[in-house]
Amino acid sequence: MSGHSKWANIKHRKAAQDSKKGVAFQKLVKNIIAAAKSGGGDPNANFRLKVAIDRARAGNVPVDNIERAIKRGTGEIEGAIFEEILYEGYGPNGVAVMVQAMTDNRNRTAPEMRSLFTKGGGSIGEVGCVAWNFDRKGVIEVTGGGIDEEELLMAAIEAGADDMESQEEGGFEITCDPSVLSSVGESLKNAGYNVDSIELEMVPRTTVAINDKNEARKLLSMVERFEEHDDVQAVYANFDIPDEILAQLDE
Repeated sequence: MSGHSKWANIKHRKAAQDSKKGVAFQKLVKNIIAAAKSGGGDPNANFRLKVAIDRARAGNVPVDNIERAIKRGTGEIEGAIFEEILYEGYGPNGVAVMVQAMTDNRNRTAPEMRSLFTKGGGSIGEVGCVAWNFDRKGVIEVTGGGIDEEELLMAAIEAGADDMESQEEGGFEITCDPSVLSSVGESLKNAGYNVDSIELEMVPRTTVAINDKNEARKLLSMVERFEEHDDVQAVYANFDIPDEILAQLDE
């Protein structure tokens, strides 16, 4: 199994846990603001905004909140000015970590990110120190029963996707260039497939194998601490934890 697929499984495991904590409305709203700010307020012309709106709707964010977020991003409504920042660094075992944050006060957020890296047993790094090991990709998840893998692969490739992998928990993960993320997702939806999620992600090129239960727990705890921070939108890392070690963590 590729490193990305393994990381995807770890994310699914955490997502199931995080869902019990409720939806983080503020993070979903911030994502819409940033998307509208960078590409305009028309979701038909701004695929990133379209994805952000879809995620917000899936998270039960009210329509009024979504509309206000779009207007704040385009400057139609005054409010705090948010900027996106990528913090790079290392976790235990030299694992590469990228933290995508959105903040209206980088002087507050930067030292807090540095502290979280340190508490997790790692260290924050300079810009570019680990970015070389990640590719920005569009990631689409298709779920449902009775899917013909070959037919789905052909439909995805014809729509502009680059690759597809089956997931251990069921379904398929399709990767593509970010510029065609929206069109590939819509094409698959129109073909009758259940598109469960459409995301922009940083996909690691290489991974670090973690075969010790305690080290695995440290890394997952570090990721969770980052994700619990209000300014953090997403966390990406290049560790690979075998299924048998993950199973031990659930015991």
